[in-house]
Amino acid sequence: MLRRLHPEQPDSFAFTPENQAWAEAQIAKFPEGRQASAIIPLMWRAHEQEGWLTRPAIEGIADMLDMAYMRALEVASFYFQFQLQPTGSVAMIQICGTTSCMICGAEDLISVCREKIADKPHTVSADGKFSWEEVECQGACANAPMAMIGKDYYEDLTADRLREIIDELAAGRVPTPGPQNGRFASEPKSGLTSLKEFDSGQRKYNASAQLATDLGETVKRIDGTEVPLLAPWRDMGANHHPDPSKVVVRDAPLDIVTETGRIDADKAAQGDAAVSKAKPREDNTTAPAGEPGPRDDASIAKTSDATEKAPQMEGDATGTPTTEAKDASAKSGGAQGGAAATPDGKTPLPGTAGASAGRKPQTLTAPRDEAADDLKLIKGVGPKLEQMLHDMGFYHFDQIAAWTPEELAWVDQNLEDFKGRATRDEWVAQAKTLAAGGDTEFASRVKKGEVYE
Repeated sequence: MLRRLHPEQPDSFAFTPENQAWAEAQIAKFPEGRQASAIIPLMWRAHEQEGWLTRPAIEGIADMLDMAYMRALEVASFYFQFQLQPTGSVAMIQICGTTSCMICGAEDLISVCREKIADKPHTVSADGKFSWEEVECQGACANAPMAMIGKDYYEDLTADRLREIIDELAAGRVPTPGPQNGRFASEPKSGLTSLKEFDSGQRKYNASAQLATDLGETVKRIDGTEVPLLAPWRDMGANHHPDPSKVVVRDAPLDIVTETGRIDADKAAQGDAAVSKAKPREDNTTAPAGEPGPRDDASIAKTSDATEKAPQMEGDATGTPTTEAKDASAKSGGAQGGAAATPDGKTPLPGTAGASAGRKPQTLTAPRDEAADDLKLIKGVGPKLEQMLHDMGFYHFDQIAAWTPEELAWVDQNLEDFKGRATRDEWVAQAKTLAAGGDTEFASRVKKGEVYE
């Protein structure tokens, strides 16, 4: 189906102050340079505010996110939930016409819409209050037939009940969403036949219908004043949390990390400075607080669960296992204990019992010429893994391209939650191409803005 912008467009668009604050909070979720990832939430909030997605709204959001207008239009036209034409000022009624609803009476509901709103879908009623369309499955098959009106589902509908709902909305009243035949949710109409003990003490409506009733905003245009704006991610550093004991931290100073890997709340309460202490560098110098610096083997082992899952990491600076580590590996299964293996059935997967610790590659304490390569151009490396590689001492494509199989095994073992990623995604092969000045297919897509990590 070809979707085009409506020929009649308003002159401008602006979020309400509350919606503008909400939009800015959503943008703040994403790192610098990745703001385009917020496009769908922002477009949906504009849609909720205006009832449809206008050209000025699409272009205004593109400006907020530093995107080309065409890129924003591609998103708007791809998702059918975005209405690209005016809708009724009171409600847009979406009738599900897929199999379950169709055989339970959806065609009767569509007839009501043609009778009371307009003969054709996507046409605003004479009084300007309503519009309607037929949509694909909305996932409420057990309560067929149903319609989505505003933000909520109206289920177990009959033609007569839909007429009543439209009349109530036209009169300024908001019908209670959810099942319209007395059911609480999707249980048999005659009542529960099992698990009856859970029938006592339930609220009057199911959770979705109850929330809509409590907020009283089920079909209204959203101006941002409905609920408080909560955006805790804006004012908190990576290691800051209202309850520090609930946060698992791998790079926090060891003196505030408990044996479970969580921050000690009392020590963390002394201030954020305690969390951003300097990290040890490989040359035994100290990086200033907040500056990334490669961690030595000991800090990597202590700030992760590597010592429990892969005791062979303990050893000398080259990554050679100690006798104790070898014994621990043997007790946990070792290469002869049924360890997981690669498809050839012979080589244990990185991070599993029996896998080789490998040999640590040569690292740097800082990028050459104070300019690191963009390691995110390697497929499989996002912002978190790029920072992890920096912390380990890898800043350039040619470093990764030079890894031997033994060095690749060492890297795979030390990628903490991403063990084996370097091998699976063929980082060395990708890095060789990028180091030579070439482009991989993935890198080309990243540079064109088609991939957001």
